[in-house]
Amino acid sequence: MQVREINIHIKRNFAKWQAFLKKTGITEFSPKETQQVERTFVWEEDGEIMATGSIAGNVLKYIAVCSKVKGHGETFNELVSKLVNEAATMGRFHLFVFTKPQYVQSFGYVGFHALAVVDDGAIMENGTPDVHDYIQDLPHFADQDDSQIAGIVMNANPFTNGHRYLVEQASKENDHVYVFVVSQEASLFTAAERYQLVQAGCADLDNVTVVPGGDYMVSYATFPAYFLKDDQNVAHFQAALDATLFKEQIAAPLNITRRYVGSEPFSPTTDIYNQELTRVLPPEVEVKILDRAANDSQDVISATKVRAAIANDELAVVQDYVPQTTLSFIQNHWSDLRARIKEGSLE
Repeated sequence: MQVREINIHIKRNFAKWQAFLKKTGITEFSPKETQQVERTFVWEEDGEIMATGSIAGNVLKYIAVCSKVKGHGETFNELVSKLVNEAATMGRFHLFVFTKPQYVQSFGYVGFHALAVVDDGAIMENGTPDVHDYIQDLPHFADQDDSQIAGIVMNANPFTNGHRYLVEQASKENDHVYVFVVSQEASLFTAAERYQLVQAGCADLDNVTVVPGGDYMVSYATFPAYFLKDDQNVAHFQAALDATLFKEQIAAPLNITRRYVGSEPFSPTTDIYNQELTRVLPPEVEVKILDRAANDSQDVISATKVRAAIANDELAVVQDYVPQTTLSFIQNHWSDLRARIKEGSLE
């Protein structure tokens, strides 16, 4: 078979590639899934696609081999090895793949190991630094194994009084608290800025340790789900996978036995996430859902309202929702933040 690279963002290439994948049972081609694809390779025989795989950031996607291929396993191994090598030429040596549970063993043969497996799918990784390196590099405590340790995962876009309330409660009820700040760059405030704001907002809490989420604390909604069937609940799948990864790869080695989240009266998707945390994490990790904090006017605090106030040039409104550390940052970067909103419609 001939191997060549194609650009799926060219209409005719996309149509042929999509038609092949549909025959293999992959039916999800939303722009959210396909726009992230940077490079795509196909294995062809007499002009017909027999196998394909793509690279999107540090994720391998849309991997499929036609059932008609002789030596199906060998072709699969060649395909994945090709993608790993091409990713290396792009300077990417730590890769992820999301797949169906029945293919976990196949990816295991080519160097991937499972981080989390749920009924509908699995997330696997290959290369370094891996999850063990991530855990080893985090701050550890002298009494790690004998302490009550809690975990909080937040995007903090930006850090608000609501976030502060959640951290304060965890701080009062536990010996140590890890606050994981999502490192993904998909927010109005950059990852570095959000990390800085959380650190500043928690600086007076001696038993709170703020750490970057790295590759393991990402927005669960970004987990690829292109291989699911149309009738499967994508939100439940993504949340379950994220919760399982946290429980098995993060909480267990750090002795985290509580996870704190805020209630979500406005977003059905986030409410589903809380439901999955409650279903997946116990009994090893207790889930504590706290009612969302409100300001003096009994207005529920949210980062969404802060971003809207910035967009509407309403600094006085921002003051009602954020601690002084966040307010000072926003005041100093007001024009820049408003420009980001106008230029990119960032959320």
